[in-house]
Amino acid sequence: MLRTTGLTKQFGGLTAVDSVDFELGDELCSLIGPNGAGKTTVFDLLTGVLEPTQGSIELRTDGEWVDVTDASPDETATMGLHRSYQITNVFPTLTVLENVRVAAQAHGDDAATFWRNVGTYDEYVREARGILERVGLADRADDLAQNLSHGASRQLEVAVALAGHPDVLLLDEPNAGVSSESVGDIVDLIEDVAEDHAVLLVEHNMDIVMEVSDRVVVLNQGEVIADDEPSAVRENPAVQEAYLGGYEPGDLGDRTDERADDAPGSGGVA
Repeated sequence: MLRTTGLTKQFGGLTAVDSVDFELGDELCSLIGPNGAGKTTVFDLLTGVLEPTQGSIELRTDGEWVDVTDASPDETATMGLHRSYQITNVFPTLTVLENVRVAAQAHGDDAATFWRNVGTYDEYVREARGILERVGLADRADDLAQNLSHGASRQLEVAVALAGHPDVLLLDEPNAGVSSESVGDIVDLIEDVAEDHAVLLVEHNMDIVMEVSDRVVVLNQGEVIADDEPSAVRENPAVQEAYLGGYEPGDLGDRTDERADDAPGSGGVA
């Protein structure tokens, strides 16, 4: 569904992503590593927010591999690669339904006419309501997005990413800032989405990673140091040393560390 060859990103003298060869199939793959490892930079490269210094990115569409190395975020989204963000990225003064409707319309044939009466675009409203039902927000459709709890806001963020029927979904820390009471709902949503989408997940909570992932890729200082099934990654000595540090199942281990993650122009190389 998605693959990179020699993917590299440098910011001056800092190499944030270093010759990453990676392929995502029809699976849920988690991308983990300490802050500063390059995870968010990889997401920015995959979605066209940043241009690679070297290497290539390909997306499988209609059965063929298409080079999207130089594609813009709009172009990658049009080709079926959608993303949620670490920080909730919705329109706070629109209703929950309108947020998803606008996103659905952006990927449809009426992308240039967002602000007509919502009733004009019944197909997008139906799509939005179906997505809200799926993510558990159907009863909040008429609420303003700014009035949602943080956990519900994360659900809305996933709903927006689902609009337009993407083939590949990049989820960037969907549990960030979510209360412990809401984590289960987000985990259920991730597992549900992965049933019919290829998913690349960045997540610091190791219990969640080990529970939901088909495969885990570990970055450290921009390089892939492990790529295997969760149990093998958990026992990998290099991963233990670089990141997990004695993690045991049941720790609810959030492995966010204190190292700086600020690369010039990248919004971080977490």
